[in-house]
Amino acid sequence: MHPEIDHYEVLQISRNAEMETIHRVYKIMAARFHPDNPRTGNTETFLALKRAYEVLSDPDQRAKYDQARQGEDEGPLPIFELQDFVYGLKGEMNRRLGVLALLYNRRRANQDHPGMSMLELEKRMAFPREHLNFALWYLRSKGYVTQEDNSDCGITAGGIDFIESHCASDELIQRLIHSGPRPASPFAGEAPVRESPLVEREAAVEPAPVRLALTN
Repeated sequence: MHPEIDHYEVLQISRNAEMETIHRVYKIMAARFHPDNPRTGNTETFLALKRAYEVLSDPDQRAKYDQARQGEDEGPLPIFELQDFVYGLKGEMNRRLGVLALLYNRRRANQDHPGMSMLELEKRMAFPREHLNFALWYLRSKGYVTQEDNSDCGITAGGIDFIESHCASDELIQRLIHSGPRPASPFAGEAPVRESPLVEREAAVEPAPVRLALTN
């Protein structure tokens, strides 16, 4: 088993996906990324898809894999241990991005249960709810987050637009979206978050970008 690899993310399916869905999605994705495909072939991606399918299409392997991942999926993400999420105005603004990224990933990964409770946010971010209340109020006021019928927090279309429109240019958003147990990436490890472009550009007396302020 390789619990550090998110096979569900590789296939881009829900963790509750039925076997028929796993077969169908793999068949489509494997054809797209097969090395023999002259337009979209990618050997690395194809091998990752193949490995994910081998595990998730076998009931015994899938059960062991799910069990191995359960603790990781419920515990705090290492990125939130950085001081950049703790102190002062910078920490407050970064926590907003953290909440938004967690809700974005949940919406993509689990259409049946797209929201997260306050308790889940506390566990994943390793912050008490008292430290998250202001961030959630702000995000709801901006229309990026909504309160679901069961009191879970969920990302809105506006929140998704914000994440996707800034992910390519913002290193912290990239790290948040790709954080968690998965294959190593250029952003893996414990290196401190690079100084905010907001701070850098203010020092140069240039217009501040939208990044940490979460403005339109």
